[in-house]
Amino acid sequence: MSLLTSSADEPADKSIVILQSLICLLRERNILSRADIEELCEKVQARAAQHELDPIPCRDREATEAATIISSLSDYIGRRYGGKHRRY
Repeated sequence: MSLLTSSADEPADKSIVILQSLICLLRERNILSRADIEELCEKVQARAAQHELDPIPCRDREATEAATIISSLSDYIGRRYGGKHRRY
């Protein structure tokens, strides 16, 4: 399944399309910065890497897929809207 195209056969696919569109809209309106999206990406990746320690239960496969999706979305938004990266 491609990042920005979805068959929307499953309810989760519909949710992903809505959330991706919302994140893009918030970035477009400068409500979210590129740094915010990078931080979100890191948090999702951390949950995927340590899903068994996460206080909010999630399944391994779904957490890994979510990390892949948010990473791709972060790359897309970075190319599309630009902005400054996080300061380390």
